[in-house]
Amino acid sequence: MGVLEYLKELSLADGISGREDSVRSIMERELKKYCEEVFTDRFGNLIARMGDRGPKLMLAAHMDEIGLMVKYIDEKGFLRFIKVGGINDQMLLNQKVVIHTKDGKRIVGVLGSKPPHKMKEEERNKMIKYEDMFIDIGARDREDAKKMGVDVGAWATFKSEFDILGNNRVTCKAFDDRVGCTILLEVARRLKKEDLNCQVYFVGTVQEEVGLKGARTSAFRINPDVAIALDVTICGDHPGIKIEEAPIELGKGPVVCIVDGEGRGLIAHRDVLRMIEDVSKRYNIPVQYEVGEGGTTDGTAIHLTREGIPTGVISVPARYIHTPVEVIDLSDLENAVELVVRCIGEVDKYF
Repeated sequence: MGVLEYLKELSLADGISGREDSVRSIMERELKKYCEEVFTDRFGNLIARMGDRGPKLMLAAHMDEIGLMVKYIDEKGFLRFIKVGGINDQMLLNQKVVIHTKDGKRIVGVLGSKPPHKMKEEERNKMIKYEDMFIDIGARDREDAKKMGVDVGAWATFKSEFDILGNNRVTCKAFDDRVGCTILLEVARRLKKEDLNCQVYFVGTVQEEVGLKGARTSAFRINPDVAIALDVTICGDHPGIKIEEAPIELGKGPVVCIVDGEGRGLIAHRDVLRMIEDVSKRYNIPVQYEVGEGGTTDGTAIHLTREGIPTGVISVPARYIHTPVEVIDLSDLENAVELVVRCIGEVDKYF
């Protein structure tokens, strides 16, 4: 398998925060082909090790995606829900979702709300809040919904297709962060027969979308000498956003984070930045640099673990993050893989 096959299988798999089992199974299956040791820790993180000497490098990508969870079933069988992860209410309306039951059933539902034909003028001009939406699974009433297998705590993912667009671009749900997971698998595949001068820990973390939780616990266990989080980041190359607000574009290479969250998140370690910059220039790998104001990544949790871990972030540019139609350019993904592989080959010179 290569990056396209990995990305498709991982993105179509379902796993909101705390329910990452199907994604973990795919990654475990593949990493066992390449790594000396593969295991799942008590929190649910998947950890695989390659190499047995030199500095310890942790590569982390989160397995979870945004989604919904049922909190109440009304008497007519409609499902009320909470959001799991950062979701814009505007994106939710009229989407299709898949409800996942305790016994493994997949039930398709649709997000509904009050018909616009029955809205007052002031209502039509307001964004509908998620509290005023519901999931319709075709149930006749509450008991019928329960007979179908749906109950409080059932979780939902967005129903999406993996499609190839023009100019080497693809779209699907959950590229945040199945793109990072794809990088982990492809890097491990390419390094399988290499004689490494470092120990590489490939980590699929859990519950990133709800507080960077798995990165913190897995980093504590591994206690690496250096870490790189792998994720996606926002583009400013499409209508609705100014390029100066997010000066990142599809097709111009992976993104190296200098600062995110205005410094409240990660301030990338100077030696990690130096290594990535040196390697990208040495091997003519195109990169973009990012100073971010908004969100953050697993890197924030990792670099504050124990006495502090030198950490950086390499991201793939993505449009429409946290929607079912995220878009990336496959050349950025390939270049991110190449950059990580080359950094692994030289990490012992820096740490």
